[in-house]
Amino acid sequence: MKFTDGMWMTRAGYTVESPAEIYEVKADEEGLTLYCPYVAVRHRGNTLDGGLLTVRLTAGRRDSIAVRLTNHRGALDTMPRFPLDRGAEKPETGRADGFWFLRSGELEARVFPGTPWRIEYRWRGRLLTATGPKGMAHILDEKTGETYLRERLELSVGENIYGLGERFGPFVKNGQSIDLWNADGGTDSEQAYKNIPFFLSSRRYGVFVNSTGCVSYEIGSESATKTQFFVPGEEMEYFIFAGDTPKDVLTAYTALTGRAPELPAWSYGLWLSTSFTTDYDEKTVLSFVDGMLERKIPLSVFHFDCFWMKAFEWSSFLWDRDVFPDPEGLLEKLHQRGLKVCVWINPYIAQKSPIFEEGLQNGYFVKTGDGGVWQWDRWQAGMALVDFTNPAAVSWYQEKLAALVAMGVDCFKTDFGERIPTSDPFYGPKAAKFGVRWFDGSDPEGMHNYYTYLYNKAVFDLLEREKGKGEACLFARSATACSQTLPLHWGGDCLSTYPSMAESLRGGLSLSLSGFAYWSHDIGGFESGCTPDIYMRWTAFGLLSSHSRYHGNQEYKVPWLYGEEAVGVTRAFCELKQRLVPYLLRLGREAAATGVPVLRPMLLEFPDDPACLTLDRQYMLGDALLVAPVMSDDGVVDYYLPEGLWTHLLSGETRQGPGWFRETCGYDTLPLYLREGCEVFEE
Repeated sequence: MKFTDGMWMTRAGYTVESPAEIYEVKADEEGLTLYCPYVAVRHRGNTLDGGLLTVRLTAGRRDSIAVRLTNHRGALDTMPRFPLDRGAEKPETGRADGFWFLRSGELEARVFPGTPWRIEYRWRGRLLTATGPKGMAHILDEKTGETYLRERLELSVGENIYGLGERFGPFVKNGQSIDLWNADGGTDSEQAYKNIPFFLSSRRYGVFVNSTGCVSYEIGSESATKTQFFVPGEEMEYFIFAGDTPKDVLTAYTALTGRAPELPAWSYGLWLSTSFTTDYDEKTVLSFVDGMLERKIPLSVFHFDCFWMKAFEWSSFLWDRDVFPDPEGLLEKLHQRGLKVCVWINPYIAQKSPIFEEGLQNGYFVKTGDGGVWQWDRWQAGMALVDFTNPAAVSWYQEKLAALVAMGVDCFKTDFGERIPTSDPFYGPKAAKFGVRWFDGSDPEGMHNYYTYLYNKAVFDLLEREKGKGEACLFARSATACSQTLPLHWGGDCLSTYPSMAESLRGGLSLSLSGFAYWSHDIGGFESGCTPDIYMRWTAFGLLSSHSRYHGNQEYKVPWLYGEEAVGVTRAFCELKQRLVPYLLRLGREAAATGVPVLRPMLLEFPDDPACLTLDRQYMLGDALLVAPVMSDDGVVDYYLPEGLWTHLLSGETRQGPGWFRETCGYDTLPLYLREGCEVFEE
């Protein structure tokens, strides 16, 4: 949303009030408080009949500063809150020549009293960004009465902005308008399943907006020289982080919002799915598994998608015994073959589900404002939504999953969690008329994105309780800030095309710069039919991601259906992935300790190389391996090698960087280079 009409004017229908000066600064041991009237105080009469923005700067963690903007503090606030670890360090505050300062480690905020209005953020004295005149603002929509708080931070020449969740459009976010609102929109639009209000700058700072509601961004779009963000309401808080490297910024950000735990070794192997709408029973499942074993293709996890339960009954958490008469026996057979078992679930309970009445009578579902249960038909007929703000509903949901774990299920694919109701007419006439009511009274707008955290936390906590820490693992689609602590996540419903392969990678790279350590995607694509060509190219890419799964909509994804060459390609890259597991485990330990992801954009490892700042068709798998997936039917791929000697992991060929290279690859290879001085295989 844009509020200005060019450089000088405000758009019709809005009142925009920005601080005219910093009238007074108060310092205490926790931070600085700034009193900033919307009119410059030239005489005492200017202190009457006008508003005032209160800005509070604090710092509980080293190398980070929290900035809270308040217009009217007494406004009702029922927004849910992210579980942040704010720390307990005291910042250094004081006055220097012409400004006040607040220091947190090497990060400093400089506050300039009087006019012109200005706050600067500096790292080791170097200017990172600043907010100045017409930056912070309180905004009134004159038609609706809605209010917003806005901030604008300065963009430097050549500065790039990254992150904001799993975004499938341009990797560099400059020039984009982005609303962070979780949606089930596939991978081919501006919508995203995982919206994270954190961006990383190429100038080695990051900004996190602490709001579970919709945060809207204008990245060099409304103003070509500003990064703008705003939230509805009367208060807004954001954090700024900085470091010597982009990795340092992610470390500071994840110290506040949490880091992913280490994942079990088995999770790094190949996951094979039944696919979605395909027909399958025990015979089909075992034919897939035995077919992989007979062809000597290493397999770690078998996944049952939706139809392990009866149609119209999702989720019942009960096996369809007409199709699987002995699920306990089937799970045992899979375990005997050395596999882990994953089953698909979601947080919706269909009206036909055998457990619907139980949830209805006990008040476990989200309600509308008139006291009835919210229902609609867009996924399952008459489905309701589990209310995870109700502790009793959480326990009830976990009990259903515990029974599956006791039966032999090892992990869950936690699908959906994006279409969470508000009073928007999209969610039905009752929601539009009466609104939506949560058990704990949370604001529905704030719960829309935050719901996924509560949903996945309930499942992850159950797995940690039943399987033990270090064994819990999800395969989740939706996410918000702090969801990186509940791994792992996959990229959603992509097409079986080369452009979709590229957009999936852009989504994964953006997510990795949003604090997420692990990422996967549907090898071969989900929505449309997969050709042998794309199957083999995507296999190489998918098995060189942190986690790897074959999945589809109407197609089985076992390799022999795509030809004998596909079998050989799958075997080769699965064997390579198995050899890389010790290396990936080391990267997982590093991620748990520092927040640095396993799959890394080139800029994360080579921030001083200008050529790496925009690369989005190649990546580093950890610190040692450069991967450039082939995304063309002619096998031609262009890639860049930074400075140093690089050795092709498969052929042993060496190349000297920096430089661009072009080659034509067979299906059994791709640009896969080992960085000089690094090792990825155990002796």
